[in-house]
Amino acid sequence: MAVEVINFKDKLTLFGEQWSPKIIAQLNDYHFKLAKIQGEFVWHSHPETDEVFIVVEGAFEMQLTDGGLHLKAGEMCVIPKGVEHRPVAAEECAILLVEPAGTVNTGDAQSDLTAPHDDWI
Repeated sequence: MAVEVINFKDKLTLFGEQWSPKIIAQLNDYHFKLAKIQGEFVWHSHPETDEVFIVVEGAFEMQLTDGGLHLKAGEMCVIPKGVEHRPVAAEECAILLVEPAGTVNTGDAQSDLTAPHDDWI
């Protein structure tokens, strides 16, 4: 495997679709995925794993059943396994997800927004 610099802004120019995370790197059994989001996602949880959301550009709200978190560029949150959540972005936002390889974006929910979990750019 080659050692390389990965530039988030460059990678973000390679795709336009929203809610379809793209893998940009792997660390042991974890994937680093960039995604563009806008609008409301589906309520879901990941019963087997925690999930990290890092805001690269823009801002969004992470809705939780007991409230919500407002995140902007340079901020992150960790959603513990089993916690129901839903990202909502009024305007397009770019995020970096860190999660175990093979994690499906909609977790335990079936949705039209379910994306391939092995899409590398």
